Amino acid sequence: MSNDTVVHWKELLKRRLASSKKDERTEEEKKAEETELFTKFYTEWRGGGNRENYRNIPRFYYRLPAEDEVLLQKLREESRAVFLQRKSRELLDNEELQNLWFLLDKHQVPPMTGEEAMISYDSFLKVGEKAGVKCKQFFTARVYAKLLHSDPYGRISIMQFFNYVMRKVWLHQTRIGLSLYDVAGQGYLRESDLENYILELIPTLPQLDGLEKSFYSFYVCTAVRKFFFFLDPLRTGKIKIQDILACSFLDDLLELRDEELSKESQESNWFSAPSALRVYGQYLNLDKDHNGMLSKEELSRYGTGTLTSVFLDRVYQECLTYDGEMDYKTYLDFVLALENRKEPAALQYIFKLLDMENKGYLNVFALNYFFRAIQEQMKIHGQESVSFQDVKDEIFDMVKPKDPYKITLQDLVNSSQGDTVTSILIDLNGFWTYENREVLVANDNDSNTADLDDT
Repeated sequence: MSNDTVVHWKELLKRRLASSKKDERTEEEKKAEETELFTKFYTEWRGGGNRENYRNIPRFYYRLPAEDEVLLQKLREESRAVFLQRKSRELLDNEELQNLWFLLDKHQVPPMTGEEAMISYDSFLKVGEKAGVKCKQFFTARVYAKLLHSDPYGRISIMQFFNYVMRKVWLHQTRIGLSLYDVAGQGYLRESDLENYILELIPTLPQLDGLEKSFYSFYVCTAVRKFFFFLDPLRTGKIKIQDILACSFLDDLLELRDEELSKESQESNWFSAPSALRVYGQYLNLDKDHNGMLSKEELSRYGTGTLTSVFLDRVYQECLTYDGEMDYKTYLDFVLALENRKEPAALQYIFKLLDMENKGYLNVFALNYFFRAIQEQMKIHGQESVSFQDVKDEIFDMVKPKDPYKITLQDLVNSSQGDTVTSILIDLNGFWTYENREVLVANDNDSNTADLDDT
């Protein structure tokens, strides 16, 4: 290329640059235009076009029908009933469960582990293909892996798998059964809903055959209170159906279907007839004036009669009473708290009574206030007084709170010593048991040794 040609191109470029308009926009304006263009082209690419964005959001809220919208309420009830019936039909019935067991037994893979028949993954999948559509959800790699333990051949127990299926079917059946009583259709039961469920369940429980019908209302109240005391700590008046299924209370209640349930099991089961009659009988025995309510003086004879008057004052200050007297429902909460002091819900109940100033913690003043009543009872019974400072140091050593001067409810729960601490503060008998724990352990050991010698 000649020098003339190069000069020619240079001149052309110079003139072109000189003639082009200079972009005098600021960097912010350029950035704004870039963002605008990007938004425009991106929206078009996603198919948004010029449509209004809010119209593309799918509906996610459906208003519940009001009380005066009778037709909508009826439609909703019928829809839920049809839905629950459809879900019920999807569950395995007894005949299908028997067929599943037959297939599993037919496809077991030797050798047996002890007395348990085993099945390999390949055979597991073959059974899944033959068992039918309803069983498909159980024959997955995830379920197999859950049940796989230490078998050297990589097999699972047929019995464990069948029990897993039975448990799942039972849970779904129970979920559907409880949902039928969910009047609001929101996945929870109110107190009246759960009362209706248990009332209609009574005839199906052979262990309750001996109950008189006149006692049914008291039995239902006794049973329902346990659910609400432990599963509704905020006292909202409703419990999630999921929470009912997750806890063991329903298992305890349905255990009463067993006609051969041992006496020991019945006595330890809150829902059994002997247990319900025991609690109600105690209530009647305490009610000396037979007005159906308990005064503070009447309640003071509860248990061993060693609860302090200071603690009972707090019970009647905080709990629901009628003209200063306690009804059966409030009494049940009281009994559940004192009989289950290791449980967080029971500790929450007692902690609220001990926390006089509603500060959310117990300080030295609160501990001293309640223990002083224990010291007074000891003097009345002619027992040697114990120094509060010693007891206070022992309590803080047991609980080991995050703050060395305050004990919170969470500190009590975390320490696993909440039952001991509360017993020391509210019950003379509880304090005496703690103070003489070493002697009591020694006596137990001596009695056990004597029993062995006799044999």
